[in-house]
Amino acid sequence: MGAADCVIAIDAGTTGVRARSVHVDGRAPESEYCEFTQFFPEPGLVEHDADEIWAAVVSTLNTVISRVGRDNVVAIGITNQRETVVAWSRSTGQPHGRAIVWQDRRTAQECARLEQDGLLPMVRERTGLVLDPYFSGTKYARMLRDRSINIDGDLALGTIDSWVIWKLTDGAVHATDPTNASRTMLYNIREHRWDDDLCNAIGVPVSALPVVLPSSGRFGSTSAGSGIPDGIPISGVAGDQQAALFGQACFREGMAKNTYGTGSFVLLNVGTNCPPVTDGMLTTIAWDLGDNNPTYALEGSIFVTGAAIQWLRDGLGIIASAPEVGPLASTVDDSGGVVVVPAFTGLGSPWWDPHARGTICGLTRGSTAAHIARATIESMAYQTRDVIEAMTAASGIEFNDLRVDGGASVMDFLLQFQADQLGATVRRPIDHETTALGAARLAGLAEGVWSSLDELEAHWQLDAEFVPQPDRTMTDIAYQQWQRAVQRALSWDE
Repeated sequence: MGAADCVIAIDAGTTGVRARSVHVDGRAPESEYCEFTQFFPEPGLVEHDADEIWAAVVSTLNTVISRVGRDNVVAIGITNQRETVVAWSRSTGQPHGRAIVWQDRRTAQECARLEQDGLLPMVRERTGLVLDPYFSGTKYARMLRDRSINIDGDLALGTIDSWVIWKLTDGAVHATDPTNASRTMLYNIREHRWDDDLCNAIGVPVSALPVVLPSSGRFGSTSAGSGIPDGIPISGVAGDQQAALFGQACFREGMAKNTYGTGSFVLLNVGTNCPPVTDGMLTTIAWDLGDNNPTYALEGSIFVTGAAIQWLRDGLGIIASAPEVGPLASTVDDSGGVVVVPAFTGLGSPWWDPHARGTICGLTRGSTAAHIARATIESMAYQTRDVIEAMTAASGIEFNDLRVDGGASVMDFLLQFQADQLGATVRRPIDHETTALGAARLAGLAEGVWSSLDELEAHWQLDAEFVPQPDRTMTDIAYQQWQRAVQRALSWDE
């Protein structure tokens, strides 16, 4: 490999697309970002324009390729918002309407009906998931029904990674990887295949789903017909949270990461043996390096963390921009007894209650915007503690430290509060863009840019470490208040 060689990651997130280079010689990356539109047709419904996402991919990827030089690009890796679904025509490449986003709750009644029909034990055992509108399966079925889409050989269904691969290869490849497949509620994570029984029960044609290939390995190559330079290998694919776990070099059993993004996602590496079903937690495939021995993870999915900061800005108007929230919260010593439960779209792990709703408890005449801001930040740490305590209790795996990334991880106050709540060390890396980094590492590993997991682990660099305070008395009292507030938020709109 030459010194200037690099891998480019496409990070197709929930609010925008970033293309970012990762260089063999460790030089500073080239990066380009493009937002796309969020559509909210009705309360609880969230949609994206798949063509707009693709346009953002073309724009950002071409910009980064032009900066680093086409001849220096060894491979492309893809990471993506998970569970978001697209239906399109194989012959025309046109989407059948907008993508239905992972945050969308329109299939809550379908999930309740399927549970009443007795499908939940099969879903839990075969997919590691729960019956929740968060996952892709019922979204596919609803899309097909509501839009009267013909189920024939022209129909393609896929998550955002599949859509991007299809477009990059100009329709030559319809594929996904096990990390994304394992989030659909249609993939058997023990037998590593689409599950015919689940597909039939939920109403999704297996023939329209993508082929499942290893997370690290050659998916295909770019086609000049896509608007991207021809012949670049596409060699790594992973859902955003699994990519972040890989980018954080959590390669050993017991290592965990939390990404503070729009939501927060805690993943704990549990090794290469698929664990039994764990109450309140999801079991998911962490990655598959093509050796027929995938790594598994327990996952706690927290629906709203960074989105609550956006709510403070756009809904309440108490901050003008997201970076203001930390300084505002730091103007008070504590939350003044205020507890915010940001269950705007229900609660995820370990509660899995789509009927929970946002709640503010403990308000007094003395409560201020600063108290509400601080309580909102604290809710991120409380929800993370909920998840990690449930994980460790269920798995019996020893947990000692948490690696963190995502936008809110820049707040030292949050990370210190998190360490205090967990009673464990919290570590933030120098490179915060671990999702894109993970996708690039997966692709580079497949193409020989990096030789082994040991080499990748050596590249992980610490930025800051937060050690918990020894006396947890007040910390635990505050956490008990949080738990009381959660009980008031549960089942609110039933």
